[in-house]
Amino acid sequence: MSQDNQNIRHFVVAITGASGSIYGLRLVNELLRAGCRVSLIMTEAGRQVLKHEVGLDWSTENKQQRHQVQEYFASIAVDWLDIDDFWAGSASGSNPADAVIIIPCSMGTAGRIAAGLSGNLLERAADVMLKERRQLILVPRETPFNTIHLENLLRLSQAGAVILPAMPGFYHGPDAISDLVDFVVGKVLDQLAVEHDLFERWGEQKD
Repeated sequence: MSQDNQNIRHFVVAITGASGSIYGLRLVNELLRAGCRVSLIMTEAGRQVLKHEVGLDWSTENKQQRHQVQEYFASIAVDWLDIDDFWAGSASGSNPADAVIIIPCSMGTAGRIAAGLSGNLLERAADVMLKERRQLILVPRETPFNTIHLENLLRLSQAGAVILPAMPGFYHGPDAISDLVDFVVGKVLDQLAVEHDLFERWGEQKD
């Protein structure tokens, strides 16, 4: 691997079956814009919600999925990882990503990770982040939370994960849904130390 490739940050972005697929798509776009490498994982429920909410009907066949993803993002710096592919580098602590971001994160996915389960690549990649003390960010999009949800999120936070709910602010004067999406994605990018201009910060608003 060249020195240049070693310096490129690599993030795993996972889209699950919670509402809010647009958050994951927007995050991938911004990471690619910043010159990062992205591996995309999607659960079957996530694929179904993506079709319903965004109108993207991505194939269930791996080769076709990779082509569709790279075509959508107009970049070969994004790769598609099959959720059952335990040969992927992100499945091992010897080759972890810089961070794993689950956006949006369903409560089912959060619960399985909190229980230490690794039934698929997404759950294993998240487990790797926790055991290697690397960055795991969960963006839950659920309301209201029940006690089980809260206990699982607390357990994950105590294990080292960042819990970043999809709760957009309004102090920046959003004019469109895209502004609300950008606020949440911008907060994720802040956690990753990736520069962006997706929203005006408190105290920097124009007069």
